[in-house]
Amino acid sequence: MVFGFLGVLAFSFTLPLTRVAVSQLDPLFVGAGRAVVAGLLAALVLAGLRQRFPRGRQWLRLAVVAAGVIAGFPILTSYALQSVPAAHGAVVIGLLPAATAVVAVLRARERPSARFWLASGLGVAAVIGFVALTAGGLSSLHPADLLLVGAVVLAAVGYGEGALLSRELGSWQTICWALLVALPVMLPLMLVGLGSGWPRADAPAWLAFAYLAGVSMFLGFFAWYRGLAIGPIARISQIQLVQPVLTIVWATLLLGERLDLIVLVGAFAVILCAATAVRARIR
Repeated sequence: MVFGFLGVLAFSFTLPLTRVAVSQLDPLFVGAGRAVVAGLLAALVLAGLRQRFPRGRQWLRLAVVAAGVIAGFPILTSYALQSVPAAHGAVVIGLLPAATAVVAVLRARERPSARFWLASGLGVAAVIGFVALTAGGLSSLHPADLLLVGAVVLAAVGYGEGALLSRELGSWQTICWALLVALPVMLPLMLVGLGSGWPRADAPAWLAFAYLAGVSMFLGFFAWYRGLAIGPIARISQIQLVQPVLTIVWATLLLGERLDLIVLVGAFAVILCAATAVRARIR
């Protein structure tokens, strides 16, 4: 639970800081460049600690992780957040815990109880409802919502497969090897995102990019995959229900988006659902 929450806390800054970064930097550069920087850090760590290489099918499974959480989610959210607020993005990302639980059922063959599914469903409804009330997130559908839904699906697959690999390779080793697998693809994409030259941006944009690369794409997964590996995956994934709440708080502080008293009510409802879900029986 502690590892899971630390991962969620790290990820909760991702959408607001992505919005800060893409306001001045190309979204492809932001989405791919953060993976390249994290991949270089991963190479240094793996080489310095002399980790053994994955074997056989583990490489293919690492490619699945890379496609989901290293390529798919960052790139799709970077493009989506060019045109929608971070709070709006939190509406769709609020579906991620339920999606991850579905992957846990299909891939890890976990069997959550009816109480779990009820609490998870109510948590998703609470996230969507309270974000809609506080930020007008459901006032209209936007083409960027399709990108966000795609990001949710890819992230859920990457989380589930990464959790299973973490039981074999180790949590931080899994994200490091996945970053190396993705590097040959992400480096050319980053160069395409650079366009005609090195982008000009102010300090906040570069600091946001640095956080996305060093924490959202790297250190945050150390804790997150460790929590999922201890598991059960479906249970720990429900801690993500509090992520949209935290995201809106950070969006308010960093981007000036509106925050009012109803957030406290919404936060209480979401956390209550998450607490019920993580305590529910899973076979």
